[in-house]
Amino acid sequence: MKITRAVVPSLFTVLNVFCGFLSILHSSHSEIELAAMFIILAAVFDAFDGIMARITRSSSQFGVELDSLADVVSFGAAPSFMVYQAHLHTLENFGIIISAMPLVFGAIRLARFNVQLVGFEKDYFKGLPVPAAAITICAFLLQYNTEQYGLHGWTRDGLAVLVAVVSLLMVSRVRYDTLPKLTKRGLRAHPMRAIAIFSAVLAVLISKGRYFFLVMVFIVGFGILRSLYEWLRTTIKHVEKDSDEESEISSIDF
Repeated sequence: MKITRAVVPSLFTVLNVFCGFLSILHSSHSEIELAAMFIILAAVFDAFDGIMARITRSSSQFGVELDSLADVVSFGAAPSFMVYQAHLHTLENFGIIISAMPLVFGAIRLARFNVQLVGFEKDYFKGLPVPAAAITICAFLLQYNTEQYGLHGWTRDGLAVLVAVVSLLMVSRVRYDTLPKLTKRGLRAHPMRAIAIFSAVLAVLISKGRYFFLVMVFIVGFGILRSLYEWLRTTIKHVEKDSDEESEISSIDF
């Protein structure tokens, strides 16, 4: 059997979905911390499959489809089951609906991405990437869920709100930048992105994970604020243009 270069990125994708499966297993035993860690590890493998595809020059439609199927498990089914086991099962039917949102909206997000994908290179994502949504949920649980008491106080309602918000953001039109390529050309093209990512990783490492959730909130919130700013700027331009046209028409009539 001939082994091609395409096997290398696909291997990382398989490790991604395997981590998603391990996360589900740990969630079934209410081991929420381990479940969250395996989802984050799946995100690491998900990032590396794209890097390896570029290095080996083996990007393919098969790889895109396999990656999406893996993401549905690792960043859709796994976090949905994790939040249900962590607390949302106590909310009965409402908890089931909220818990299902990462899976349902994640699948919709990935299907839309595959349909709209042109080529294998992209400069930004339309909607919050599925791994980023899952990591945000994991960061919340790692910070506020304790082995002895679980979630308590505002964090119980906070989990439901967070899950709903990041799920809806996945199918929104809010723009999020892609990670810069780890090459001289890629870093020169997007130096601010590289600095921001390096700073975020450094903040998480120095704080020993205490700022992890805060960093993810900043990333998610920055996309929302930027989209709001761009919408306001476009609206103001249209209003000014309409005012100028009305002024020109009035001058002609006069």
